[in-house]
Amino acid sequence: MRIESGAGRPFSVHDLDGSPEDGRRYELIDGDLMVSAAPGWPHQAAVVELASQLHIACTSEYRVLPAPFAVRPDPFTELRPDVLVARHDDLTLRNLPAAPELAVEVISASSRLKDTTLKKAIYAKLGVRFFWLVDPDLEEPEIAAWELVGGSGYQRIARVRNDEVFEVQRPFPVKLTASDLVAGLRP
Repeated sequence: MRIESGAGRPFSVHDLDGSPEDGRRYELIDGDLMVSAAPGWPHQAAVVELASQLHIACTSEYRVLPAPFAVRPDPFTELRPDVLVARHDDLTLRNLPAAPELAVEVISASSRLKDTTLKKAIYAKLGVRFFWLVDPDLEEPEIAAWELVGGSGYQRIARVRNDEVFEVQRPFPVKLTASDLVAGLRP
């Protein structure tokens, strides 16, 4: 849901500092407020499992952080990827003022269009080197990965489903399957 500023001006990150702790995700894209419903437990379980596996594989140069940690590259943009990987030296205690190396969005029914188009385009514009989409669909879970090429657009470098092995070398070596991320969700 997009909300316009009642003050006749774009929203800023300072406006978000007073947002309620109501379980919704509040993000800003060029001063436009985007509000998303709280995700369901399949989404959150996939986030936890992915963040855990990335944390295990992570090198000392990077940190793996799950949402709601904020990426704040300017006063009118704040994104909260489901999982991000950032250079340790780029982090502040409260947010990441630079582009992360990796942004991961886990798709929910209410976020599919936003995650696959809008957020992917914004991450490319910000210079996020790697972007992953995780679809925790119980019948056919999927992981797709893109790498920024030429500083302006993404090129897909991997796409796996179910038990196919997802393996990338950057930002650090990771090997997993999409079914790993939903293993605890299946009856």
